[in-house]
Amino acid sequence: MRDLAVLGLPIADPLIVGSGLLTDQERNIRRLLEKGAGAVVTKTIHPSPPTGLDERILRLPVGMLNSTTYSKRPVGHWLGVLRSFAEDGLPVIASVHADTPAELADLAEDVEATGCRALELGISCLNEEDGLGDDNPDRVYDYTAETRSRTRVPLAVKLAIGEGLHDRVRAAIAGGADAITVSDTIAGAAVAPGTGDLELGGVYGYSGPGIKPLVLAAIWQLRRRGFDLPILASGGVTGGRDVADYLAVGANAVQVYTALHTDMYDTLQRILAESRDILGAADRPPSPADHSQEGAPA
Repeated sequence: MRDLAVLGLPIADPLIVGSGLLTDQERNIRRLLEKGAGAVVTKTIHPSPPTGLDERILRLPVGMLNSTTYSKRPVGHWLGVLRSFAEDGLPVIASVHADTPAELADLAEDVEATGCRALELGISCLNEEDGLGDDNPDRVYDYTAETRSRTRVPLAVKLAIGEGLHDRVRAAIAGGADAITVSDTIAGAAVAPGTGDLELGGVYGYSGPGIKPLVLAAIWQLRRRGFDLPILASGGVTGGRDVADYLAVGANAVQVYTALHTDMYDTLQRILAESRDILGAADRPPSPADHSQEGAPA
């Protein structure tokens, strides 16, 4: 493939490892990059992650439910790790969130000072006790605009598919986002056969192959309506065909995460090999402009 870039980062491959438990450790991040990932997004860094929650994952026949929230590692730990990544020139994207826009901007400033060159605002976690989500465009704008006012590094805003996505994307753009990631997990549940109660004790984030058709549709509709900012696709990638499909509808890069919970490094290398075989060694994915209609977003 020709040279690629995402959020200003030169990357060797459009396949990126998304944020989650697997990217909560420096050694995992470094090894994923060694195995060929174009970039890695850290577990979401938060200055005051919730405590006392029963945070677990539940494997389903298709995909996974999780009740996890943010990294429990202190901000100071992460700043040291990000500084090390920056010194080594590694393509690492810091996922960040906080309880208020001002706190998020403070955190983003500290992250930028490490030399980290890209951010992903993980503002749509629905696993907190109040089920935040990102369904309010004003909330999306406030977090994005405050962070942009205090930092210069390129940033993506991670949004979940669903009602009002286009309005939330507009809010992110108005706030100064350089890109969006679509999609965060969506609300899901599973019933325990023995008791009839909900597994994990409630409704939590679902990820996996089941959301891929929904994310494909969302990205295709965004491009058809004229949104031309870079899009990082995320949802249900299990093989190279999924990567190619996302690029075909207008994504600039593709995140993989849930599939890596099985044979992490081997699975990553298999998907990389399959996608390269499908896309061709010299072919670059189509430009997002090819999928956009003329004019401003409707």
